[in-house]
Amino acid sequence: MEKVTALRPCEVVRQDVEAIAEIYRNLGAPTAELMVTRALGELALAMAEIAEKVRAQELRDLAGQLSRLRRLASDIGLVSLSGVANDARICLERADGTAFSAVWARLLRVAERSLSPDPGMADALR
Repeated sequence: MEKVTALRPCEVVRQDVEAIAEIYRNLGAPTAELMVTRALGELALAMAEIAEKVRAQELRDLAGQLSRLRRLASDIGLVSLSGVANDARICLERADGTAFSAVWARLLRVAERSLSPDPGMADALR
């Protein structure tokens, strides 16, 4: 009898802290905090909308939504989320369902790690 090992992928999420630091320098802490919070909310909402479309297999305009997700993530320095969203868009445009399924699973993992509260990030900005 062979031993079965369950694999649990763990994504390393890259962030460009300088992108948020620049927002804070340019706008001041109170305004920047509102802007970053709003951007994170928009990202979470965009991701939820995309997830709903994927569940319903409504892939018609999904490439555009993934492009928007990529831009939003890039604007606040979420490098990994931006890159994986772009990879998913490319898979859709190439009509590669197998690759899209794999990249979609990765996008879900990266989004979860990127959008969950990270107390270390706030400390790094101060």
